[in-house]
Amino acid sequence: MPYLTCMTAPVIPSSPTREDYARDYAAALAANGDETIFDRAEPIALFIDWLADAKATEPNDANAMTLSTVDPDGAPDSRVVLLKDVDAHGFTFYSNAESAKGRQLAARPRAALLFHWKSLRRQVRVRGRVEPVTPAEADAYFASRARESRIGAWASDQSRPLENRAALEQAVAREAARFEGQDVPRPRHWTGWRVVPDQVEFWRDRPFRLHDRLRFDRDGAVWTRTRLQP
Repeated sequence: MPYLTCMTAPVIPSSPTREDYARDYAAALAANGDETIFDRAEPIALFIDWLADAKATEPNDANAMTLSTVDPDGAPDSRVVLLKDVDAHGFTFYSNAESAKGRQLAARPRAALLFHWKSLRRQVRVRGRVEPVTPAEADAYFASRARESRIGAWASDQSRPLENRAALEQAVAREAARFEGQDVPRPRHWTGWRVVPDQVEFWRDRPFRLHDRLRFDRDGAVWTRTRLQP
C-alpha cells in the first residue's frame, strides 16, 4: 500500500488590497519617500548609508546577505553569509575555502549578493567577480573572532557529511585541548573573498508595487546610472 501523507497547504498571504496599501503608506513613505535618495554618482556610499539605516532598524544581522555561486553542473547555489567589510574595492566575507562555496568560487570566481532589509522595505543586489583577500587580511579578521569560533574553524570540515552532533562536539573538544593555553592560529583553509562589483542595483518599496529601482553598472573606473521600471 502506498505511503500516504496528510499535508496542509501553507497559507500564502493574499495580494495587498487598496486599504492595505493605504494603511502601510505612511510607514513606506517615512522609509522611502525621499526623492533625492538616489542622487548619487556611485553605489558604494549609498550602500553604506543604507547599511547604517538597516543597523538601526533590523532586529539582528543587518549585514546578512545571500551569496549565490554556481556548482560544477552550472546550477546556482545560495546561502546566507555575513558581510564583514565594504569599501571602494568591494564586499568582503570569510569562510572555509574547502566548503561547497569555497570550492565553487575557486572554480568559477563570480558571485551575486542580495541584501534584504524588511524593516526598511529595501534590498540591494550585487554582481561581480570574486578575488581572495590577502593572508594578512584573513589573519587580522580571524584574530578578531571569539576563541570558540576560531576553535570551531579547526574542528569543522565544513559541508562534509557529519555522523551526528556528538561527533562535532568531540572534534571541538579535541581542538580545544590541542590549543589549550595558547593562541588559536588561522587554519590555511580558512580565508576570505571580496566581491568586486560590476553591477549594483538598489530597490525600495513604493505603494501599489510601483517600486523604485536604480542600477549602477561599472565600465573600468566609471559608474553609469540607470533607473529601471518596477
